[in-house]
Amino acid sequence: MTRGSRVWMLFALAMGWLFLLLWPLLGIHPDGALTFAEAFAVWWKIALAALCCFVVFRLSRLGVFDAVTRPLARLTRGVGRVYSSSPKWMFLVPLMAFALAYPFFTDRYAQDVAVNVLVYICLGLGLNVVVGLCGLLDLGYIAFYGVGAYTYALLSLHYGLSFWLCLPICAAFAAVAGCLIGYPTLRMRGDYLAIVTLGFGEIVRIVINNWMTLTNGPNGILGIPPPSLVVPVISDGGLVLETVVMRQLSYMYYIILALAVFTVVAVRRLNFSRIGRAWEAIREDETAAELMGVNTFRFKLLAYAMGAVFGGLAGAFFAARMRFVSPESFTFIESAMVLAMVVLGGLGSIPGVILGALALVALPEVFRQFELYRMLVFGGVMAVMMLVRPEGLWPAARMGKRSDDEG
Repeated sequence: MTRGSRVWMLFALAMGWLFLLLWPLLGIHPDGALTFAEAFAVWWKIALAALCCFVVFRLSRLGVFDAVTRPLARLTRGVGRVYSSSPKWMFLVPLMAFALAYPFFTDRYAQDVAVNVLVYICLGLGLNVVVGLCGLLDLGYIAFYGVGAYTYALLSLHYGLSFWLCLPICAAFAAVAGCLIGYPTLRMRGDYLAIVTLGFGEIVRIVINNWMTLTNGPNGILGIPPPSLVVPVISDGGLVLETVVMRQLSYMYYIILALAVFTVVAVRRLNFSRIGRAWEAIREDETAAELMGVNTFRFKLLAYAMGAVFGGLAGAFFAARMRFVSPESFTFIESAMVLAMVVLGGLGSIPGVILGALALVALPEVFRQFELYRMLVFGGVMAVMMLVRPEGLWPAARMGKRSDDEG
């Protein structure tokens, strides 16, 4: 059997396997009836689109499109050189202007999606410190998100503390939780570390779920106050202070935008610092880093705590925005979602994590008209993406790039 015929046979087997996956979803009805028409109607459309993509891919491998792809490749390299040689403020200023003006030309639904994206950007960048910079696979990161959310909920309800005062407290509590969880686990490596972090993440969720006297268990905590500001107002010829409760979604958007910008700046400063150098040395070869004098355990614990800080900040905002928290918001699937953003965007890359959050949060909303099939289409696109670009959407310019290389 030739290589070409083998490839086509594998394609046919993949399409057959796809039909076997679709049929139980669409062909088995609640009344027990078995049909094939609905599954086949969906399958042939997917198979036709896959066939077209596969034919184009095979033709490109044979060099049919070289007359078009080569000039495009040269253009892409030229754009990359212009981007690398241009001042970064030329790109950041328009981006920030767009972000600040976003609520003025969008509706409530678009603002809600943007808020979700920014929350996951904070979470993704926090996990990127642990996974991308230090090379530690953490499957229980969402536990720090929950610690931050419950810390703000309890402090605001029982002690009347404001959102702004609770933010650093939530970050500190999340960092302490990171140290408590990390101290007994970070002496492990590889798959063992991943399993233990997964276990500790579930332990935190179960404690929140069962501690009725503190967290109200599975019922959650209701009535969490939103953020508020004290602003000076001129009234009756005098200046008085008035409290403005920030309930509107546009206000919440600017709060999470500020937190996301703070997270980006902080993670970037950590990356291009002596601490970031130690983290990258541990990521590349922990044994060699330890032999060169790096205290690997302390730096890994610091990475775990710093990543938890950003998760705690995002959790505090989540509680203030939703005004309700429950253990169901902090399950393992959320940790997997954040990890997928980091891997899809590019390990160690801040722009990559931002693109990963956009891809996994915003794109499913774009495909909402596909109803039940949108996640199937989206999952297929993500699988193809990781096959085509396994390094991520926007990989780090150089894994191990130093501050003196930045230019």
